Amino acid sequence: MRSRSLNCNLISTPANVQTVNDATPHTIGKTNSSRRRLPGLAVRDGLVRHPFDLEFGVRTSGLVAGRYLVSGQRNDRHATAYYAVAPSVFRSILVRWRRCRPQAPLDAFTFVDLGAGMGRAMLLAAEFPFRAVIGVELHPFLARIARKNLALWRAAKRARAPMRLVCGDATEFPLPVGPCVVFLFNPFGAPVLRRLLRSWSQTLTGWEGKMDILYVNNEQERVFEAQPGFTRLFQGPIRRSHADAVADRRILTSQPEGEYAATPWEDCSVYRWVGTAKAGEPRPRQTDPNCGGTRKRR
Repeated sequence: MRSRSLNCNLISTPANVQTVNDATPHTIGKTNSSRRRLPGLAVRDGLVRHPFDLEFGVRTSGLVAGRYLVSGQRNDRHATAYYAVAPSVFRSILVRWRRCRPQAPLDAFTFVDLGAGMGRAMLLAAEFPFRAVIGVELHPFLARIARKNLALWRAAKRARAPMRLVCGDATEFPLPVGPCVVFLFNPFGAPVLRRLLRSWSQTLTGWEGKMDILYVNNEQERVFEAQPGFTRLFQGPIRRSHADAVADRRILTSQPEGEYAATPWEDCSVYRWVGTAKAGEPRPRQTDPNCGGTRKRR
């Protein structure tokens, strides 16, 4: 569904990150959303740059509540919030996924970030030899910054995989051909995720074992549990590094409204598409103990 936002593992204090969209303003027009600076991305809004940005000269810091992520698209109201994933959490869940024995070599997989925001997860993914790294972002302003970050990453010769950013709705994005690993940083609410999983389940026949999902800040876990065809290989907390925990705490305590708070970990899941069993046939099982955490099969 291309809900451009990333939701940190953050716990919203006065309000849940999903419900914060109820007050979506209608003053940000569709025509100027690509140019208007979003609240939460300026120093006067409490912006503190993450060490990742300071080290590499990119722009991925900031916290934008979902109610401000208005692009004029039908799924705006299901956006959660923009906040970039902690680098340590991203790298850890990638390690966890690789322990789950992907069904193809890493360089055969296309990495797809739905709700790519300003592209931090894409930059981190491009440090690995994926077949390609693709991001999908709904909000034009965030997508524009992401493209600049990708250009900087290429110029610094840090990218080991081709990268491209699509500005659009995740529910309308066709999955690339071949093995695919999809990254979700809690980008949208249950209605969009439910629609997305149902759409995939109708088009993934023959893809058994070739699509994996890395889900960080897994607030909509129940949607996966209700959708046949997906096996949960891992579920559990992934801790931030000390440096990321300190940085995120500083960033979030600088918010003027104090709307969100950080924890030292992100609740995460890893899923694999195994297909739906036909009547009378046993369901496929995934029992790889190397994945760790709690495994659950539907």
